[in-house]
Amino acid sequence: MSRFPKLSETFVLRELLAVEALGVQVDVYPLVREREALVHPEAEAVVRRARYLPFLSPAILRSNLRTLRERPRAWIGALWAVVRRNWGSANHFFGGLGIFPKVVHAARLMEADGVDHVHCHFATHPALAGFLVHRLTGIPFSFTAHGSDIHVDRTMLGEKVAEASFVVPISEFNRRVIEDECGTSLRTPLEVVHCGVDTSVFAPRPARTGGSFTVMCVGSLLEVKGQTHLVEACRLLAGSGVDVRCHFVGGGPDEGDLRRQVAAAGLEDRVHFEGGRTTDEVAALLQRADVLVAPSVPTAEGKREGIPVVLMEGMSSGLPVVASDLSGIPELVEDGRTGLLVPPGDGAALAAALRRLAGDPGLAATLARGGRERVLAEFDVARSARRLVELFGGAAPVPDEAAAAG
Repeated sequence: MSRFPKLSETFVLRELLAVEALGVQVDVYPLVREREALVHPEAEAVVRRARYLPFLSPAILRSNLRTLRERPRAWIGALWAVVRRNWGSANHFFGGLGIFPKVVHAARLMEADGVDHVHCHFATHPALAGFLVHRLTGIPFSFTAHGSDIHVDRTMLGEKVAEASFVVPISEFNRRVIEDECGTSLRTPLEVVHCGVDTSVFAPRPARTGGSFTVMCVGSLLEVKGQTHLVEACRLLAGSGVDVRCHFVGGGPDEGDLRRQVAAAGLEDRVHFEGGRTTDEVAALLQRADVLVAPSVPTAEGKREGIPVVLMEGMSSGLPVVASDLSGIPELVEDGRTGLLVPPGDGAALAAALRRLAGDPGLAATLARGGRERVLAEFDVARSARRLVELFGGAAPVPDEAAAAG
């Protein structure tokens, strides 16, 4: 993965732990060590054993010299692929050159450790790392394609897909994006495996009675998350007499702008910023909510979310959800059955959907039940991990008892 441990990428941590629960030994190779003030407690043991490598060191230089001496065509060919295939994209080109020496070293470590398969999260630099390891050692690799990693800049995507043993789009929408990019001659299997949540941690809460209408929005405070439109929806709701309270969980570069928008709308007593929270804290906050909202929007540069995992968390917790009709979200949120969908970037439509739920507890309960059922059937992390393990091994399926234990 690009960075670890990253608070906003809990789906990587959950999947890793669920795969290990099925009896698979997993080594972790982050390209960069993320240093955040808040770390999920369950990530701490993984951090202690993760193979963090500097961009350059005497050991890395020795690995590159040995590989160049022992496998000159492989080393030169891999470097040439980085240069030739990423020319024209500053991010991919300079990022690829930057990680090349450490990936050569990682490849030697993996080979020495008897690694059977390399799986990468995100189609950008992590998938390039898997591509390079494969070129240098022959170890098969695969990668998961999430959202903006294939929606903004698809430089070298075709080559990565062509050499992967399989690719995991997290949605049918992403599968179609990859097929459109790579053409009809694509031979690499595209296996849709949804991200998932621990449905025992995110479990239905007791029915709330009375009080204000509490809206929860969980995610980094970024343009692509669309929080500004939820603030506008809260302004409209408050203006129409709805006793709304909104909680933003997460931090990010847009926090200052959002706070100013809240102040300008006179919503300081209704909109609260909770900051970053751990998994258990998010689960507890969801217990206090009436609805979870994911107001995602596409950005001007083409960024868009895949299927926000927080929607799965809310639905698993027995909450009705309101989300943008965007990307792979309709594969999880079926309008009128497992949640409500609204046009991206439409604060008025968002307010109307929330007003509808606030005024119709029966509808809210029906959507909550449907949402929980959808997550149990298709978005449980143990189920997703089981499928990944089958793909990794390509051999006997994992016994049902092991999957259940996960």
